[in-house]
Amino acid sequence: MSRFYLLLFAALSTLLTSAHAEFKAGSAITDVTPKKLPVLVNGGMVSRSVDTVKTPVNARSLAFTDGKETIVIVVVDSCMIPRDLHDKAKALAAAKAKIKPENILISATHTHTAPSCMGALGTDADPAYVLFLTKKLVDAILAPLKNMKAAQIGWGEIDAGEYTALRRWVIHPDHIQEDPFGNPTVRANMHAARDWNNVIGKTGPEDPMLSMISVQTTDGEPIGLLSNFSMHYYGDRDISADYFGLFSNGLQDRIAEGAKGFVAMMSHGCSGDIWRQDYEKSMERDPDSTLEKFSEGMIDLGMSAYKSIQYHRPESIAMTETRLKLDYRTPDKQLLQWSQQIVDKLGGNPPKEKEEIYAREQVILHEKQGTEIVVQALKLGGKISITTTPNETYAITGLKIKAASPTEHTMVIELANGGDGYIPPPEQHLLGGYNTWPARSAGLEVTAEPKIVETSLAMLESLSGTSRKDTAQEHGPAAEHTLSLKPRAYWRLDEFTGPRAIDASGNGLDALYEPQTLFYLQGPHHAAFSKGEKNRAVHVADARLSARIPGHTKRNYTISMWFWSGSAPGKIDETEWLFSRGRNFADRSNGDHIGLLDNEDGNRYLIYEGKGFLPHSLKANEKPEKGHPVERWKWHHLAFARDGDSTHAFFNGAKMAGSVAASDDEAHPDTFFFGGPCTNDNFFEGRLDEIAFFDRALSSDEIKKIYGTAAGRSD
Repeated sequence: MSRFYLLLFAALSTLLTSAHAEFKAGSAITDVTPKKLPVLVNGGMVSRSVDTVKTPVNARSLAFTDGKETIVIVVVDSCMIPRDLHDKAKALAAAKAKIKPENILISATHTHTAPSCMGALGTDADPAYVLFLTKKLVDAILAPLKNMKAAQIGWGEIDAGEYTALRRWVIHPDHIQEDPFGNPTVRANMHAARDWNNVIGKTGPEDPMLSMISVQTTDGEPIGLLSNFSMHYYGDRDISADYFGLFSNGLQDRIAEGAKGFVAMMSHGCSGDIWRQDYEKSMERDPDSTLEKFSEGMIDLGMSAYKSIQYHRPESIAMTETRLKLDYRTPDKQLLQWSQQIVDKLGGNPPKEKEEIYAREQVILHEKQGTEIVVQALKLGGKISITTTPNETYAITGLKIKAASPTEHTMVIELANGGDGYIPPPEQHLLGGYNTWPARSAGLEVTAEPKIVETSLAMLESLSGTSRKDTAQEHGPAAEHTLSLKPRAYWRLDEFTGPRAIDASGNGLDALYEPQTLFYLQGPHHAAFSKGEKNRAVHVADARLSARIPGHTKRNYTISMWFWSGSAPGKIDETEWLFSRGRNFADRSNGDHIGLLDNEDGNRYLIYEGKGFLPHSLKANEKPEKGHPVERWKWHHLAFARDGDSTHAFFNGAKMAGSVAASDDEAHPDTFFFGGPCTNDNFFEGRLDEIAFFDRALSSDEIKKIYGTAAGRSD
């Protein structure tokens, strides 16, 4: 019997070894630098031609096979490539190589200094280069298939947050700008934080991770390296591969100096709202920063990640593709008439002014009405997967997919298989700005982003045979302490999207986000509130979080919350209300209301208003003459407790002067608002997090410990 099992084990081992041995990979570089100059270059608002090549532009390829399926990935130094060009090149190459066209992934790096093969805004496609690139892409797909070797793969990643930052910021209501159509809709925009006085804060999170898939022979000889990072582009002159090319060449030199056959490539991560300038640190750009310095720093980080990679031999690979029909946001009759008149005056000449550019875009969108987009997903064994978007997706979109992906490691490559422009999450559309103005570069329907996210995750589930992960954050010690006090409701505000803020208490009292809420911003005290990851918060921009506590009409309760004020000093000349108890659209004559107000010196203080009390500043007991200044862009803790007629408030763990309300036997509303008052005006401008409601008045010691458990730990 034992001999039988030994023979069976040997046979199974042979089968597994044979399966592993079939996994092969190859790589190649194809020069796609135009031979005919000058050439049109897109990436800007208006058309321009370039007749000088600073660096070559390339198509870098990796191919994989497990003996059953063959997959080819091509990363091209281009700003954007239209779907019809992708489809034509794939079909031609697939017929020659006898592989599935849907198993070919082609993406653009998004360098803004590459020849134009796609019309966008004021720039048309260069006809000669379109023909040239199509042929070169066929070559790029076929080339790595000619030198396949037995291979193994591994995953590496490193935090490169120093090299990426959010470029889209919420604008203060006093500084709302006009869109190209003359309407005051711009509540958020790229690079708005060049003047801190005009802005509130970032509109979303960054994705700081530089990730890579490394491929080498079974003997350890490097074959290829596919990297991915969320940074829009650096910027260069003439024809240039930007930092994408310098990074790739630098890694090739360091990993396999002098050796032929190894190809490194940098694909574009989700970075529609991302750039290199961190406006939180400075309004001014670093005069010492250069493309070369930026690239060298990224190469150093890339080498650190590369050296830590552990390799394995995947048993199987697979790929799938979905094509979605999506509508464009087309102009109404009045806008179309206005646009057509402007286009007619152009007489066929390229548009040069913003008004002309967007007028032409309206006519084009009206003619097209809709489009088809391609979304792909693939797996390389059981641990590594890739999914794609054909758009300039925001960083939060990539984070959504990565967090929920059923595989251990997931790379999201954007501007793949098409160039369908910006797709903000739905809530971002409401804030306007360049990324939302209808055009071929930002024209898809408002629901495009959630449709693409769901499609990507569904394909990953199908490929892996595993359900997606729960994205709720694991409670850290401060969150656990809050839960130990038995709140009636506890909203951690760590969602990726609305409309529900999930109640972590287990009592099922979910709150509701109003539409202009932004998600997944950095919250307070990461290590205290969340295990192994950053704590997350929401940003409210003319929006509130509303919660109904059924049956709680009594006057005994406590609110514990964290807030981050974004308005510049001196901007709050009318109270921004943080918390309010009352009926929606009712006045503030009933309930409790706490807000922020700046004095003549620009210092910010908490304001209380309640029945029998006019608005007045809450004062710190220790130094009542100085009050309690609220610093901008800092997280603060507020706790407010009512025990019948008595109230007391705490700011950052310090008790403030209490007040005693007039005797009141009336039932109070059971609805509570955060980020704005029941009157639905004078909204708070900033972030909220970790809001807990208790149906009793907590003691001073309990409130102090809530604050201390969080603030006593380092971020």
